[in-house]
Amino acid sequence: MTDALEQEQLAHVANEQQSYEQQLRSCGLQVTAQRLAIMEAVTAGPHATAEELTEIVRDKIGSISRQAVYDTLGALADKRLIRRIQPTGSPARYEDRVGDNHHHLVCRGCSLIFDIDCAVGSTPCLVAEQDYGFEIDEAEVVYWGRCPDCLR
Repeated sequence: MTDALEQEQLAHVANEQQSYEQQLRSCGLQVTAQRLAIMEAVTAGPHATAEELTEIVRDKIGSISRQAVYDTLGALADKRLIRRIQPTGSPARYEDRVGDNHHHLVCRGCSLIFDIDCAVGSTPCLVAEQDYGFEIDEAEVVYWGRCPDCLR
């Protein structure tokens, strides 16, 4: 039974790796071990900071400079393969949930972050009273509060 489970997990990892490679190629980015490791780390640790991602990637592939991580995160965000968010008073954080205009709920106490889906139906957050001629395609809403642990 454990052999079957291990094989299933290996197949899943191989499919993810292939998907990351396809995503990179489709955006005109070269496939490198560093980029693949960073994409995997962002998936494994949504809302992680660059520092946290650097540690995850170092554990996986060994040596990687902090600057290489920042450069790669910037390139991936520019190509919209990942999303960079920066709640007020927090370092930038990264996630792989892109293209759906979701929002975030942030705890003021411990900085825990949850994804919050946009309102169902029409998208009121994308209808600005005055758009100044812009074609609005994304809105960033951050809900703030205290998580149950911080309320205790």
